[in-house]
Amino acid sequence: MSDTQKPAMAPDPTPIVRLSTAFWESQVLLTANRLRVFDFLADGAKSVDEVAAGLQLAPRSTGLLLRACTGLGFLRENGQRFENAPVAATFLVSRSPAFMGNVIRYSDQLYGAWGNLESAVRSGQPAVPAQTYLGDDPARTRAFVVAMHERALGIARALVPMLDLSGRRTLLDVGGGPGTYSVLLTERFPGLRAEVIELPGVAAVARELVSAAGAGERVVLRDGDYHSADFGSGKDVVLMSGMFHRETAQACRALIARAAACLNPGGLLVVSDVFTDEGGCQPAFAALFGLNMMLTAADGGVHADADVMQWMADCGFHELRVAPLPPPMPHRMVMGVKA
Repeated sequence: MSDTQKPAMAPDPTPIVRLSTAFWESQVLLTANRLRVFDFLADGAKSVDEVAAGLQLAPRSTGLLLRACTGLGFLRENGQRFENAPVAATFLVSRSPAFMGNVIRYSDQLYGAWGNLESAVRSGQPAVPAQTYLGDDPARTRAFVVAMHERALGIARALVPMLDLSGRRTLLDVGGGPGTYSVLLTERFPGLRAEVIELPGVAAVARELVSAAGAGERVVLRDGDYHSADFGSGKDVVLMSGMFHRETAQACRALIARAAACLNPGGLLVVSDVFTDEGGCQPAFAALFGLNMMLTAADGGVHADADVMQWMADCGFHELRVAPLPPPMPHRMVMGVKA
């Protein structure tokens, strides 16, 4: 039989079945993190009854949850006693320096929003108004800023070493959230001073984090909405990290133009975010991230790094390049120098 006569392979429904129950796994992780299961097991293995009693849970359902966590690789079971697997001990125990629990808790808060995806697609309106976690609700704002700080610490381990800011003195961190990047960049490059523009509710929490890091003399928080705040002049570096996914293409162009206006000749613009390839469909995580932002911000979405490069070129930037962060981080930096 020739190649042209061979029967076509039947489509495989496995991905459909897999995705239809993927939320089961998500809820196991989110719930175990919310119940502080991993913290409770931080000092050693415990039985189902010990976990249930210590966390005030029902024993039978606790056993089912612990076994599911074991099946997913977060726990290990030995003689009917459960302990944290290395990945949980490293990233899911609050006393670990690599703790990601607050980041996961933020995902937990968005779980209900994803249940309203159909409504958001029909209406074009976010399921969660951004104001609720950007100042209107102080508790939720604090949780959001702390989560972004933990997330930024993880990303910064790759991002900061990729930037050479030697000899530069002034950094403007636009929409800098918890100020994490500014703290780490000014620490790495002596003589560099940073100004972070952020909304008042976010900036209030960020000041605490910057002070706790001992960076209060290097990093200044300025209350303001980056859509209208004065960017000043004489800047050597402008950093725009995790902003463009909240903005339309028109707004991104305007931000790039304002960055160009405030930079010294030879100044560096760094735009860091989750970007797609040209066309907007790949990587799949980036395309999904666009939906997540649509659910949580009025103009939320995702842009292609090729488009950002073109917008920067249109504003006179040259030496343009894209620098992907190493896996598993989905972020990319787009950089350009003012002529």
